[in-house]
Amino acid sequence: MKHLNRLTALVACSFILLTGCSKETENAIRPSTVTQQSAQLSASTRDKINQLRAALPAGVEAKLKERSALLLQTDQQYRDKVRNVLALEPTPCDSNTPSNQWLDQQLADWNNEVIGYALDFAMLDLPTYDALIFENSSQNQTFGANGEYSQRLTKTFKDLQRFWNIQSADIVLAAMHGNMLTNRDRIVRTYVAVYGVSPATAGTLADIVTMLAAEVPQFRAGNHPIFTFNAFAQQGFSFPPYGTIPDKIIMGDGILNAFTAIGYGDVAPQAILAHEFGHQIQFQLNLFETTQSPEATRRTELMADAYSAYYLSHARGAAMQWKRVQQFLGVFFNIGDCSFTSDGHHGTPTQRLAAAQWGYNVANNAQKQGHILSSQEFTRLFEAQLPVFVKK
Repeated sequence: MKHLNRLTALVACSFILLTGCSKETENAIRPSTVTQQSAQLSASTRDKINQLRAALPAGVEAKLKERSALLLQTDQQYRDKVRNVLALEPTPCDSNTPSNQWLDQQLADWNNEVIGYALDFAMLDLPTYDALIFENSSQNQTFGANGEYSQRLTKTFKDLQRFWNIQSADIVLAAMHGNMLTNRDRIVRTYVAVYGVSPATAGTLADIVTMLAAEVPQFRAGNHPIFTFNAFAQQGFSFPPYGTIPDKIIMGDGILNAFTAIGYGDVAPQAILAHEFGHQIQFQLNLFETTQSPEATRRTELMADAYSAYYLSHARGAAMQWKRVQQFLGVFFNIGDCSFTSDGHHGTPTQRLAAAQWGYNVANNAQKQGHILSSQEFTRLFEAQLPVFVKK
């Protein structure tokens, strides 16, 4: 639909981007090392799914694939991540971080059939767009599948609003839950809003998705981390007929679970949220370049890492001590990538670690420990150091 390009603007501001895949990409990520375990659907369920697919208007599934292909043209990081996890494509730098290894383990039982279902019905996109379009208030949000991150993230968000000198009262902090894939109404509204299909067609697609989410064990009733392995910031925009989408930060369950699983649960939620808040600073200061490129995206991502580390270690911010500082530096190392030619390149693990280390040092070495640099002052200091980071 005509607003798709505006929707894809979120890719410049994501912590780890997740988008869908086209048929060409599906063929490229066929697993070779995963356990060949089928989707374990009963014969009656397969028949029902096939009947529903047959009832879809001609070209609908192709349309879903086309939309996902457009997203991949904007940013290839998710495709590259899946390829790396499935050990099909080597990279020129070492991105085999613990978070990638953990995701590898989580995908070990996904085979061709399971991947095919996820891609054919844009299941990897639905939670992202559900949160982007429809979660427009910070009220009554829960973070984590069981709300386990809610209190910490809500408090950190309020602290960030107080810490940085930007207009942030209207920014929405919202959650992205994979279990929306079991909610027919939410799936219907997302298909209609984003993919432009009729309500009747969206209903048929939703029947298929809810059936798959419930009965394919690899999908874990939508709670597999791959569906929400992301956090992102979005600048507000008009989206007729749904009104104005406010400035917002979306936190996915999958990425929070990943960092908890590899030992960073004490600091990762705060670090990721502070990074995304950094993108909101960039929106307000008009720091994004008009032309997207690997270098432009790397600049804004490393800058957001530095904003985050400065807040986390500042005496009037999160005031984390050295042991926890070491942890949050590990978080930034873990989300580096090696997609050097992709417009979504966020910086290598070493570069992201260097930017975060610098942000920590700015706070820790300040003569006036109680003084908070303005966002403008901090940005000027970062821009002067950027050439040093990219050499890492």
